[in-house]
Amino acid sequence: MATFRIDLINRYLKPHKRTLFLGAISLVLVNIFSVAIPFEVRRIIDTLQEDFTLNDVLKESGWIISLATMMALIRLWSRQLVFGIGRKVEVDLRQRLFNHMLTQDPGWVQEIGSGEVITRATSDIENIRRLLGFAILSLTNTFLAYVLTIPAMLAISPWLTAASISLYPLMLGIVRLFGGRMVNQRRRQQEALSSLSELIQEDLSGISAIKIYGQEKSEEKAFSGLNKNYKNAAINLAKTASTLFPLLQGISSISLLLILSLGSGLIQNGYLTIGGLIALILYVERLVFPTALLGFTLNTFQLGQVSLERVEELLNNTPTIKDNIKSKKINSPVKGKLEAKKLSISYENSQQKILNELNFIINPGELVAIVGPVGCGKTTLARALGRMVNVPKNQLFIDGIDVTDLKLEELRKNISLVPQEGYLFTNTLENNIRYGAPDSPIEKVIKSASEAKLEEDIKGFPDGLKTLVGERGITLSGGQRQRTALGRALLINAPIVVLDDALASVDNKTAAGILSSIKGKTNRTILMISHQLSAAAACDRIIVLNEGKLVQQGTHQRLIKVEGVYKKLWERQKATEVLDT
Repeated sequence: MATFRIDLINRYLKPHKRTLFLGAISLVLVNIFSVAIPFEVRRIIDTLQEDFTLNDVLKESGWIISLATMMALIRLWSRQLVFGIGRKVEVDLRQRLFNHMLTQDPGWVQEIGSGEVITRATSDIENIRRLLGFAILSLTNTFLAYVLTIPAMLAISPWLTAASISLYPLMLGIVRLFGGRMVNQRRRQQEALSSLSELIQEDLSGISAIKIYGQEKSEEKAFSGLNKNYKNAAINLAKTASTLFPLLQGISSISLLLILSLGSGLIQNGYLTIGGLIALILYVERLVFPTALLGFTLNTFQLGQVSLERVEELLNNTPTIKDNIKSKKINSPVKGKLEAKKLSISYENSQQKILNELNFIINPGELVAIVGPVGCGKTTLARALGRMVNVPKNQLFIDGIDVTDLKLEELRKNISLVPQEGYLFTNTLENNIRYGAPDSPIEKVIKSASEAKLEEDIKGFPDGLKTLVGERGITLSGGQRQRTALGRALLINAPIVVLDDALASVDNKTAAGILSSIKGKTNRTILMISHQLSAAAACDRIIVLNEGKLVQQGTHQRLIKVEGVYKKLWERQKATEVLDT
């Protein structure tokens, strides 16, 4: 069971305290009317037994109808107020959580799991809405119902009151028992549905692989198993519900029979009037629903408490990569000078260094290739330049300014990082290129596409730049996806461009043309991280990494003349090319 966190509930309700106050007042009024109406019914019946006319009946009936109408209107108002609070909290909290997620470190989602984050942002926030809407309304209403109704019943007949509500604890116990089971069964049903959704999404994304390997039957079998799990979970929930509600109806009927059997004897003995008996019947019926609902309400309350803590856990997660107190902007235009001074980066909670005391200077406008064996730290260096990983102070500089002293927005505005797998959104080619600068004119989009060598591909698309690229750019080839991501980076015209194996799916000739295009038209500083040494050979300079250390640097012509890592990589690539031909 979750810890009762009244502090969290108060914090979420505080911005809505005026609405909550009005809702509480309306609930009190509803319950006062609910108590007053049976008392009026009792008075009218007892009065009309002595002497009545049609006019008296119509008058008293109109009075009861007026009271009932006023109660219904106030009840409607109270529900709109209280349920409205839950909806407002839901919307505000979901927006707050989404905004908070955008501030987190890039690897944060992978650590927690995207499925877990989505569950907390959807199902858990739904539970919080029910807690702050339905649960609070129901608990308050149940409390008021008993506090106001029991004294009214005792005033009519203490003994009959005790007899009529004697079965309510049994009703509450059954609801608590079945309610907990139904909550677990509903959770299992949701989990089964989630598994179905995940399989459908995965199969739609990997439909090509399914067909290539002829695994349609296998996927059908997997879906059938998950579908049966969902069916069983749904049937179990339906069985529990179909058992519970007849039980509650039966207990309620027994309570009503007790009142009728015992009340008739009291009427005969003169201890109770007919109006009093009818009023008691109305009061008992009035208590049945909140009593039956109480078990569900308590389960909803507990689920909401758990969800509160789960969502708060996400909201309390502080990113390690963030602006510091002294973060500043760059007042003058960035020239593009990069400098590393004993740059060392380690895995979190590990002594192993991915980058080990790198020292280099890259001058403005220079085209530099970063090469080395797999796992040597090339991608980590690229991510460090945009502070996508934690960078120690006084180890990495742009135009002489420590990158940790720059605002993240300022830093990333001046560095275009193009990863190997550039993410494309389910949108048009034009909007994907324009993503980093949504208000850019079409002329800039066309220019960036041209620099990324996409113009011929665009001409071949039936809708040109308006072509929908599909989910994750599935309608495009690997090279087209990479060049689209490159065009997106070039559009923002950053003075520093980092290509993290971003031309891996592009042939050497096209890669060389792209580098020539983006270097020749502007004085950008370009870092090209690549396994394509033929493209690296055309760069101004090559930096060679091995096991996290800078082991060589220089031009291609100089590096192939000395024994070292680069010469071995070059000879291996040339041998591979010969074998491929």
